[in-house]
Formats: sequence, C-alpha cells, structure tokens
Amino acid sequence: MKILLIIPAYNEENCITKVIDELVERYPQYDYIIVNDGSTDHTSEICHKSGYEIIDLPINLGLAGAFQTGLKYAYLKNYDYAMQMDADGQHLPEYIEALIKKINEGYDIVIGSRFVTEKKPKSMRMLGSNMISWAIHMTTGVRVMDPTSGMRIFNRNMIKEFASNINYGPEPDTISFLLKQGAKIGEVQVKMAERIAGESYLNFTKSIWYMTKMLISIIVLQNFRKRKYEVEIINSEEVER
Repeated sequence: MKILLIIPAYNEENCITKVIDELVERYPQYDYIIVNDGSTDHTSEICHKSGYEIIDLPINLGLAGAFQTGLKYAYLKNYDYAMQMDADGQHLPEYIEALIKKINEGYDIVIGSRFVTEKKPKSMRMLGSNMISWAIHMTTGVRVMDPTSGMRIFNRNMIKEFASNINYGPEPDTISFLLKQGAKIGEVQVKMAERIAGESYLNFTKSIWYMTKMLISIIVLQNFRKRKYEVEIINSEEVER
C-alpha cells in the first residue's frame, strides 16, 4: 500500500520543522509532500534547506487549492491512500494507523474525529460544528460527528475524484455532497494537539462566516451540484509527447 501524507502549509515557519522531522524520524513508512501555499514567510526556504519533499505554489490558492495540488500529485504518483494533515502540529501522526485500518474496512473517506466517543465542549465554535453536523444529517441521513476536522484519509477513487474536479474542497459541504452520491464515510476517535506556534486564521468573525457559508452550501447549494466522472488529468509525460 502506498500512502501519501499531504501537508498544506501557509506561513508555518515556526512549526514545519518539528512536524516534518517527527514524521521522518518516527514514521518513515509514510511518504509525505508539503504544499507550500504561496507563503510570505520563510516556510519554503526552511523546507528546501532541510531537504523536505515540497511543492511550491507561486501564489496563495487557499486550503482547497493547496490540498487539490497534493491530491493531483498523489493521483499521478499512483498512491492507494492520501491523508490530509495540518502543518501546525495539531494532527498527531500516531493516529494514522487507526485511520488506515478503518478505511481498509471499505470506506471511501475516514475522518479523524474528536467526538466519536467524547462529547463536544460548550463553545461558539462547537455550536457551529453541531449545526453543520445537523445540516449534514438532515440532508443525507448520515451523522458526521466532527465535520470540520481536517484530518482525513481518502481512498484511490476519492483521490482521483478530488484531483479531477476543480470545485472539490476539503470542506463539510463536499462531504455532504459525496454522501448524497453514495460515498461511504467513517470516523475514528482521535485527540488533537494545540498549535505549535502561531494562530489559527479562523477568528470569531471568520468562524461565523465559515459556519454560515457551510450551512447555506449544505442545505441549498449541494442540491444543484453535479458530479463529473469523465475528467482526465494530463500528466507531464503526456504533455512532453
């Protein structure tokens, strides 16, 4: 089984070394690729000096663009599974094996969830998570306990689908859409660490906007979304020929 860890990174100069060094030293059985999303700090320079595996995007595309870049790489390199991991140290690599075991049971996507066996704390952010979970359940009949978790593993079919379609972001509305299309999605209980350094881009105002956008998309927009199958990716060898 070929497994690729996709690590989108935007201005993570204070975190990236610790995250990657731990992967290389303790989990050498997994391949990884850093997708530098047009960082304006020294993230790219640090990665190149350290000899890390990295793709540099010339401009900031956002999480969706960076993650899709990683999935196109996984597709072209013929990986069996691809897993999204944060560059800030919150996603703990000791849970990778559990996610792989779960997806081997026949799932298309498995989410590293904080709330399979543990209750959500009472906070505005968790209120938003509950509302998104409710919207997904209302529109698909499936309960996803931690829809905003960015720790996810994808099988080969999902790698191809995400890599081939420009509007597939790693967000709860895409999870909702795929559930409607028959995708099988599971969850595994995990713990997440605090950021090694820096701050999340989701402040209070952005969190409210994100929650509102996801709810509108899940309840309304996904009903008009179409699934495309016949999309081919042209790799570099074909271009050269």
